[in-house]
This record gives sequence, structure tokens and C-alpha cells, in this order.
Amino acid sequence: MAKRPIEPFRIKVTEPISLPSREERDKCINEAGYNVFRIKAKDIFVDLLTDSGTGAMSQKQWAGIMIGDESYAGGRNWFHFERTIKDIFQKNFVLPCHQGRVAENIFFSTVLRKGDYVPNNTHFDTTRANTMHKGGIAVDLPCAELDDEKSDFPFKGNFDTDGLRALIEKVGPDSIPVVIITLTNNSAGGLPVSMANIAEVRQICDQYGLLLFFDAARFAENAYFIKKYEAGFENSTIREIAQRMGAYADGVMMSAKKDGLANMGGFLAVNDEKLAGRLKELLILIEGFPTYGGLNGRDLEAIAIGLEEALEEDYLAYRTGQIRYFGEILQEVGCPIITPTGGHAIFIDAGRFLPHIEPVRFPGQSLTVELYRRGGIRGVEIGSLMFGGVDPNTGDVLSPKREMVRLAVPRRMYTCSHLEYVADIMAEVVRDKDKLCGYEIIHEPTFLRHFTCTMKELAGKPAGVVSER
Repeated sequence: MAKRPIEPFRIKVTEPISLPSREERDKCINEAGYNVFRIKAKDIFVDLLTDSGTGAMSQKQWAGIMIGDESYAGGRNWFHFERTIKDIFQKNFVLPCHQGRVAENIFFSTVLRKGDYVPNNTHFDTTRANTMHKGGIAVDLPCAELDDEKSDFPFKGNFDTDGLRALIEKVGPDSIPVVIITLTNNSAGGLPVSMANIAEVRQICDQYGLLLFFDAARFAENAYFIKKYEAGFENSTIREIAQRMGAYADGVMMSAKKDGLANMGGFLAVNDEKLAGRLKELLILIEGFPTYGGLNGRDLEAIAIGLEEALEEDYLAYRTGQIRYFGEILQEVGCPIITPTGGHAIFIDAGRFLPHIEPVRFPGQSLTVELYRRGGIRGVEIGSLMFGGVDPNTGDVLSPKREMVRLAVPRRMYTCSHLEYVADIMAEVVRDKDKLCGYEIIHEPTFLRHFTCTMKELAGKPAGVVSER
């Protein structure tokens, strides 16, 4: 059995959860159109849908909420928020937003023209959707090591720098308003990007006169992996590594609902004063005054404190250790996962797990539905449902490389016992996996279809053994 990590905290407040009966779960998933986003939270037992805004805040954060200054302009929490972000990310101008996708919307609305290309080590869902919504073409350029299932290379989240150079030469630098590095690389298994790779992308951007931005939602986890695995950083603090990463970028977009350890919030941070001014105009129009940006003063305070707590090495050692442990116990019951494990989630290789279900029938969604049916567990498909379909700007059929299911672990919320329960349920699914069926979409929107689409089973209910839980 894998070695359990020890939580570097004590639990002061609890929230009751309950497991609906199998009959209730069958009814819930049927009424939801086989889309787990449409299930009520009260009907979930272990919720691993996302690590975004779902974690537990600390006693310092809750204390900070009590000193929230709700002044419309210039509240004291804004200055703490601004000072913290400037220091960690080494940026001159900070613009608060109520969450990360708004930061993306404001940024792309300002810099992107129809037909522009946006290269990324790998776009995640809202970044891709915001790019496409503004008429841009999202290009994923993950490193070659990501495709080697047997490789234990720790930085499989890296950018393919040769691919970046080739794209720039093909379409021209004038067609690329920005290059984005996602830290950590969520769609690539939550795996980190090395400092050397960041520096090389920076050098390419300088050569061609391109902006470099980070999607920094999980910057602290990325910094921890650099400290652990990249030569020359073993004696650096997490803050020093984060500051060095930040100094390479022209700007940062961040959902503070991840490594901000908060339940709501995000920001843009840039160095260029003119760009900051253009972004600020749209921020005021759609979010609010620049010293609150769609957030309460108490939210700003919770984020400022959370960003500092996310840099604590004992927390990060536990956080990444819990994910490692989760991956090991899933592998022990025969569940194939993307390795090495990353910082926030386990990514199950659903295509390899369910080879009898072809990608157009969504094997990842089949596994996602079955986990809910058997154990009240909510994960999310990351494959042909999330990233498939047709690009509305190019007409290209979108085909992701892998069919995956992500089990994202909220921060400081679930214990290892909860994860062991998930592994127990997965053992049941492994036993009956050949009986799982595919799905078909009944209704879908143009963008982010996985959030709201409805589906139907293609072969009736799976014929597996019903769990007694």
C-alpha cells in the first residue's frame, strides 16, 4: 500500500455529506441528461469535479474576511492584494477580476483580432473558449515527452519550443498577439513546466517581439515541482522560484480560486502601462472599479492571505503528496493514469481503460457517469466531449490526443480516507469495465458544451453489478 501523507493542519469546522442510495443516484444522473455538471451538489458524496474555488480556507483567511473594507474605491484590502501580487509575480500593474475566465475575456477582447493565432503549451477549456469566441485560433504545443507513457520525465507540462518557432515562421509574428504558458499544464495531467523551458520560450518571444503571458492558476504547485526536480533550485524558496518565474512574463492571468486558496477571485497583472490602461477601460465597463474589480473587499483580503499560504513548502509537500498517494492507490486497483502525477488532480486514461468505446462515443464520459452511479463520485471528462466538436472559426474537426477523466482534489478539504473510498469504488468499475457503454449528445451549445449539454446512453444502462453502497 502506498504511503499516506500527513495533513499539516488540524480540522476545526466540518460539513456533513451523505451518500444517496443507488436508486437516487440513477434518477439524478438520468434527470441531468448524463451530465454531472447538472447534478445538484447535495446529491454528490465525494466531489472531484474541480479544484477551482472548492477548497477550505484557513483561520487566517476567515479572520481576514472580518476586516473586509467594502468601500467602493480605494479600500484597504485592495492595497494588501495589490502589494502581494506585485511582489510574487514581479509586475507593475494589477487588475482584480471576479474569476479567471473574466481575466481571459478582458485580455483577449483587448489584444486579439479575428484570425490571430494563440499558441499555448495546452489551452484549458475557458482559455480555449475565450480565444475562439474572439475569433482567434488556439494552438496547443505540448512537449514530445507528454506522449511517452513510460517516461517519468517530471516536466511533461513543457512547451514544445521547436513547434513554437515553426508556428511563428509559418503564420508570421504579426498574427500572434501573445504566447501563453499554462502553469501547471492542466490538460497535460496537471504537470509542471521547468524554469529552463520558461526561459527558452521567453527567448523566442524576445526574438520575434511577442508578448509572453502566464495562465498562473497553479503557479505555486509549479514552483514546488521546480524546487523538487530541477537542478539549481533545490536551495531556493518557493517564493524566490515564483518571483523568478514571474519575471520572465510580460503579464499574468490568474484564477485565484486555485493557488490563491480562495473561493472566488482572479486578476490580471502586467508590466506595460499602456496595456494596463487599455485593460482597465474594459475592466471598469464589465467588472467594476479598478480597486475591487467585481470582488468584495473581504474577497481581496482572503486572496492576499491565500497567495502567501500557497507558498508554504510544508503545505505544497502535502498537497502534491496527497495527489501522488491518490494516483498510487488507483493504480493498485488496476486504473490506468497519466504519470507522473501532477499537483492538483489525477488524470485517468479513459481511452486505454475503455478501448471498446470509440472517442466519438465519449469513453471518458462513460467512466464519469459510472463513478457517480456506483459511488456518488463526481469527476469530469477531459477528452472528446470537452475539447472535441468543430472550431467555429476554422471549421476544423477538433480531436484531442487523449480521452481522460480528471479527478481534481479540492485543497485542504478531503482526507486520504475519502480518496481511499474513491479507489474502492474504482475497483468495482475495473471489475465490470467491459460492460460500460458509450454516449451521444442530444443538445449542445457552441462554446464550452461540456458544461450544459445533455446526452443519452447508446446501449441502455450498464449491466454491471450494482454497488451495495
